[in-house]
Amino acid sequence: MKLMRLGALGEERPAVRTNDGRVLDLSPVTADIDGAFLSSGGVAHARAAVASGELTELEPVGLRVGAPVSRPGKVVGIGLNYRDHARETGAPIPPRPVVFMKDPSTVVGPYDEVLIPRGSARTDWEVELAVVIGSRARYVESAREGLRHIAGYAISNDVSEREFQLDYSPQWDLGKSCETFNPLGPWLVTPDEIDDPQDLGLRLAVNGVRRQHGTTRDMIFQVSHLVAYLSNYMVLEPGDVINTGTPAGVALGLPGAPYLRPGDTVELSIDGLGSQRQTFASA
Repeated sequence: MKLMRLGALGEERPAVRTNDGRVLDLSPVTADIDGAFLSSGGVAHARAAVASGELTELEPVGLRVGAPVSRPGKVVGIGLNYRDHARETGAPIPPRPVVFMKDPSTVVGPYDEVLIPRGSARTDWEVELAVVIGSRARYVESAREGLRHIAGYAISNDVSEREFQLDYSPQWDLGKSCETFNPLGPWLVTPDEIDDPQDLGLRLAVNGVRRQHGTTRDMIFQVSHLVAYLSNYMVLEPGDVINTGTPAGVALGLPGAPYLRPGDTVELSIDGLGSQRQTFASA
């Protein structure tokens, strides 16, 4: 199932995109796609409503696509989780997941404008597989059990300001938490539609030039392990988002590649999860 939210910022309507491309209004089932919906059997109720034919079809043309889950309680980032990305940045392969936090207010829609912060010279891109938590995860004992806590997957652009991230603080949060720095969506795709989250191709282009082309097979720490690992240090709540890392091809690792400037466009896609497109502008 592909869950989505349509409408102006703050006025998004829950919807579901069917396999034949129709978009159905999910408002009779839930007021929003959020942690409460995900943890209370909402996905099963949505499936039943689709199967019964009781949902009204929407015309999505002209409607803004919002992030597929309303503002999460937290966004957890995993750094240096692809071997080729670690190599391109000159970092050693980490023995444990590198964890940082992003301000949840960074989450915006997949086609929304992204703002380059004032004073920025090194705003960078990162295509990532995002994991959305569907049930409370606390001290999960095994990677296999970790998968049971996942509500679905989405595309994330973990936009990063490298000077803020690497030069202004020993922690990364300053360069990760600028406003609009986490486009998410267009859909939240439930796990039954993803045969293997460790076998997905990721792609990103800047102004039509391909910069990233990787696969989740190259993750150092797999999705299932990340959920279990994090749950031993923080409680993961329904609706929380985990950005699982990016493959090689970021501006930081490409000598001579320009960082993002106003007017640049970034296009992202992940197998089975759709695509995004953002234009960057001055804050």
